[in-house]
Amino acid sequence: MVFTRFVEVGRVVLINYGPDSGKLATIIDIVDQNKCLVDGPSTGVARQVISFTRIALTDLTVKIQRNAREKTLNKAWEEADTLNKWESSSWAKKLSAKKKRASLSDFDRFKVMVARKQKSEILSKKMAELEA
Repeated sequence: MVFTRFVEVGRVVLINYGPDSGKLATIIDIVDQNKCLVDGPSTGVARQVISFTRIALTDLTVKIQRNAREKTLNKAWEEADTLNKWESSSWAKKLSAKKKRASLSDFDRFKVMVARKQKSEILSKKMAELEA
């Protein structure tokens, strides 16, 4: 499998550390081999220089020029339908499931445990029925 997620202008990234953790942004410019300039006007990320260790590259890209303005970036995100593509990706679905699981109360976790036990019981009965 060939590596396809390159650090490039227009690459959509997920910030994984800091105050903007969990938000999407776009690489606007590359500062040096350790840092880049990102901006995410539609996701609430201010234009800032951020280290590569604090971001994760996604498969998504938008077609923009280097140091694009906020208005240009917003238009490019809308044309590429970036937010909808991200929401439909398995990565985003896993993150939202993880967030939902973390926000469960004790009683909610109990209900999930009971439902899993019931499902397991039904499956084991069906498997026994098929084997017999």
